[in-house]
Amino acid sequence: MTSEITLFVNPTAGRGRGARAAQPAASALRDAGFSVRTVLGEHADDALRRAREAVAGGTGALIAVGGDGMMSLALQAVAGTTTPLGVVAVGTGNDFARALGVPVVDPAGAGRLAAEALKGGGVREIDLGRVGDRWFGSVLASGFDSRVNDRGNRMRFVGGRFKYDLAILAELAAFRPVPYRLRLDGGPVREIEATLVAVGNGTSYGGGMRMCADAVMDDGLFDVVVVGNCSRAALLRVFPRVYRGTHLGHPAVTVHRASSVELSAAGVTAYADGEPLGALPLTATCVPGAVTVLAPGSPGVL
Repeated sequence: MTSEITLFVNPTAGRGRGARAAQPAASALRDAGFSVRTVLGEHADDALRRAREAVAGGTGALIAVGGDGMMSLALQAVAGTTTPLGVVAVGTGNDFARALGVPVVDPAGAGRLAAEALKGGGVREIDLGRVGDRWFGSVLASGFDSRVNDRGNRMRFVGGRFKYDLAILAELAAFRPVPYRLRLDGGPVREIEATLVAVGNGTSYGGGMRMCADAVMDDGLFDVVVVGNCSRAALLRVFPRVYRGTHLGHPAVTVHRASSVELSAAGVTAYADGEPLGALPLTATCVPGAVTVLAPGSPGVL
């Protein structure tokens, strides 16, 4: 493996933390004996093209510096290759990093961890979800949660968990149950009315909302969490429990495990890793060992 490492940087992540975080992360890697080059982009497509060029050129690792949006871009570059992915999480959500047990908003610590993993062979393979040619590492959201995500992304002047709390309250006013068609692993089609269906490779989204709290990132299966048709009052009671993962015990919530999920519903846009994926219908497939990551502990355990 080459000693040259590529930092894949979003300078605007976390209201400018991405640009500031690149330097201490790079210093930690250089102190460990690695040479470091930085990849930026004029926009997302340009950044992804440059990251793919670095991977094709044999970089020793691609280390994404930013939030979950940057992690999502990085996954598109490294999935299905032997190039390991490191994470310097300095965004507003950082759910992918949390699921991996990587330091959050600690660029020097994340850089040291990546260097130690590369030197000591501390790499591991984890699963990824795939929809068409798009990969995701954390959670695919559809229904109420995707509408919350959409509204939260439009909120430019608040950040982190508080932004999603505000978006939840705003979306409750217009809440209606969604008629879904759901098929798991090619089985029978289930016609259900649900508040949301979340497909989890990782555990959380929205800056720590542990919707798929029991998901494990190397078991070859999604955790498919279905929140059934429930009232606004019930949602207000249940949603605060999402941050602890205790909502899974509520009678309106069911959890399935499957390697393939087909979802259909009219007028619903899916999000994956916090990024818009497209309108339903879609089919998500869990791909075992799709990416090598520089991370400690057991994947999927916070």
